[in-house]
Amino acid sequence: MSITDEVSTGSTTGRPGPTTGVAGWFSRHRPFLAVALAIVVAVTLAYIATPKGQESYARYDPESPDPEGTRALVRVLEDHGVEVDIVRSAKRLESAEIGQDTTVFVTGTDALGENTANRLRERADGADLILSDPPPYVSAMLGIPYALSQTPETVEADCDDPRWEGLSIQADAVTAYDAGSCFPHEGGAVLAPADGLTVWGAPQVLTNDQILRADNAAVALRLLGGNDRLVWYVPSFDDLAPDEAHSAGSLLPDWIRPALWILLLAVVAFALARGRRLGPLAVEPLPVHVRAAETTRSLGRLYRRSGDRAHAATTLRHAARARLARRLRLDREATTEAVVRAVVHRTGRSDLEVSALLTDSPMKNDQDLITLANALAALEEEVRHP
Repeated sequence: MSITDEVSTGSTTGRPGPTTGVAGWFSRHRPFLAVALAIVVAVTLAYIATPKGQESYARYDPESPDPEGTRALVRVLEDHGVEVDIVRSAKRLESAEIGQDTTVFVTGTDALGENTANRLRERADGADLILSDPPPYVSAMLGIPYALSQTPETVEADCDDPRWEGLSIQADAVTAYDAGSCFPHEGGAVLAPADGLTVWGAPQVLTNDQILRADNAAVALRLLGGNDRLVWYVPSFDDLAPDEAHSAGSLLPDWIRPALWILLLAVVAFALARGRRLGPLAVEPLPVHVRAAETTRSLGRLYRRSGDRAHAATTLRHAARARLARRLRLDREATTEAVVRAVVHRTGRSDLEVSALLTDSPMKNDQDLITLANALAALEEEVRHP
């Protein structure tokens, strides 16, 4: 088999050659430049879209009107006569009025350090201390049982505490802890008592956008409105001791997270753009002519050396099916089943015999492969001359 296709260039025919210089560089790197420009535009838009001069809130913040905020709950508690004191620093917590008739509720527990947590427990001694969904390292630090599982399903109270009788909660994610009995799920409970405090594993129940699901509103009011006074503590990373590490996420600006997502999507788009074929392959003449027989023998030796009889058999069957389909005037897209049926109709052989020959009979040794080749040749001859 010889290859005679040639590619003419500008230097040999007089036609203009490849673009060179600055224009050629831009032409070759066009996909990369397009992706880079998209990244720059996306980051710029993300920065512009970030509110300037406005107060931003963390999740479950008691003053936040955002969907993940809890200002609606605070307003309802105040309407029910509960005095709500929002505390945002350890220093402010020291001066807060906390007594026997006080509930201390803590959100943003990922900002608690060991010193801050110890001061919190000492300050809230005698009060009802409730921690909202503490992360694993805070759980370990305070001796709170680790979280077992999460579920978006409705969780029934199903406990003896009369406060929760007949109530259920539902949120996008509800965490169950390895303790307690109220709102049980998979061996744990959403409301779990610990040493001198209580863990609440469903902070989303309290948010502005989910408080009206199931009995979330009633549960929230009974959880935080049991006393006349509520101290809502939002820890700050500024309260950490010098030897307590800050979270890396707390040091990043608000717009960096969407920008990183956009960057990731841009990298994926760039990989797809560079990985796909942008046109037909350029064909160049080989320096020598290779005979078809030599190519066939070389491939055969490679298959034999690798011992890949299955691949060789697959190649033989595929070629035989293609030739039989052409001989039987079948469509180019005809399936193997269609070829088998046409061969059976033409030759009168059984379906099982033709199907095993053209599809999946196993090859155990070289003799089986030789037998297959001879059988395929005989089948083609029988189709040509039935």
